[in-house]
Amino acid sequence: MTDGTAEETRVDCHVKVLSDAVVDRAVAAGLDAIVYAPHFTRLPEIRRRAAAHSNEELLVVPAREVFTGSWRDRKHVLAIGLEEPVPDFIPLEAAMAEFERQGAAVLAPHPEFATVSVTEADLRRYGDVIDAVEIFNPKHLPSHNRRARELAELLSYPAFTSSYAHLPSSVGIACTTFETAINSESDLVTTLEDGVPRRIVHHDGRRRWQTTAAELAHLCYENTWKKVDRLFLSGTEPTHPSHIAYDGRFDDVSVY
Repeated sequence: MTDGTAEETRVDCHVKVLSDAVVDRAVAAGLDAIVYAPHFTRLPEIRRRAAAHSNEELLVVPAREVFTGSWRDRKHVLAIGLEEPVPDFIPLEAAMAEFERQGAAVLAPHPEFATVSVTEADLRRYGDVIDAVEIFNPKHLPSHNRRARELAELLSYPAFTSSYAHLPSSVGIACTTFETAINSESDLVTTLEDGVPRRIVHHDGRRRWQTTAAELAHLCYENTWKKVDRLFLSGTEPTHPSHIAYDGRFDDVSVY
C-alpha cells in the first residue's frame, strides 16, 4: 500500500482470486493495490475477504463484476465503491442505474470480448456512467486488445488494465499506474471518476503468452460443465436477483 507522500500507485484493477499466496505474489510484483471482484459472491463477503487480506504493503479493494442480462448475452460491468449489493442477471440499464444511484466508479472490462462484454453502442450510451475502458487483458488475443484500445481512443475514455486473474499465477502480469496516492477504496473511486492520469503497464513475451494460454483454458473450463452445474444443479446463486438477501428489490427486472 502506498504511503501518504507517494505520487504513483500501481493497481491490478481486476482479480478473481484472493489468498495469502496471491497477496505475496502481488507484493512481489510491485503492486500497491488489487481490485478483488470474484464471480457469484455477495458484496458483504467480498468486503470481509478484502479487509482480511489488506495489509501495510497491499490494499485489497472490494468490487463487484456484475453479470447483466442472460447467460446467452451477458455483459460484464465492474463496479467499485458500492454501498448496497447489486445482483447478477438484471438488464444492463438496471445495473447502470443502480451504480449511478450509489455513486460507484464503473469500469468496462474486456469490451466486445466474446459474448460477455459491453459493445461500442453500450459505451456510447453510458458515457456519463462508465469511468474507464480496459485496453489490455492477458486473456485477450492481440486483435482483442487492439479493438479495446481503438474503442477507448475513439470514445475518449480513460484506460485501465488488469490481470483479470482467475489463476493466482496471473496476478502481476499487468497493472495501471495512477499518478496519485491511493490508500483506500474511496481514493480509488475518486481517482477513477476524476480521470487521473495513468500509465498502462504489462508483461510481454513468454510470460504473457503462458498467462494467456492458462487463462483461456480456464475460461473454457468455466463455460462448459461448471456452467451447466451452476444453472441447473446447484440451486440459486448468492447473487441471483431472487435471493432472499436482495429482499425482492430486483424481482421486477430479473431476467430469470
